[in-house]
Amino acid sequence: QLQVVESGGGLVQPGGSLRLSCVVSGFTSDNYGIAWFHRTPGKMRAPVSCISSSGIRRTEDSVEGRFTISRDNAKNSVFLQMNNLKPEDAGVYFCAALRETTQYYCSFQEAEIITWGQGIQVTVSS
Repeated sequence: QLQVVESGGGLVQPGGSLRLSCVVSGFTSDNYGIAWFHRTPGKMRAPVSCISSSGIRRTEDSVEGRFTISRDNAKNSVFLQMNNLKPEDAGVYFCAALRETTQYYCSFQEAEIITWGQGIQVTVSS
């Protein structure tokens, strides 16, 4: 069964850092992308960053320069390093496995999402 599980959330002060992890299981190869989404109360999930199987990245402008996505295929894991966190970064972060048509691109399109994680809470507060 295809599954992704997030970890690493928690409470951090503004300006602080967190590293989210997404562990993937049930895939027979590394030919999948991973995307991170962010949801705040009353809003839809919004894309944050994604990474293809070959390591091609896309990052939304709102977090560019502060958030970095990476992957370790040997550990079946994708990470989201979040630095200089702001109160508006608070919310629930979701990891999603992506279907790939090419290893040189990753998509945030719902139609490309194979499975979602349960989500993990990030709180940014002093």
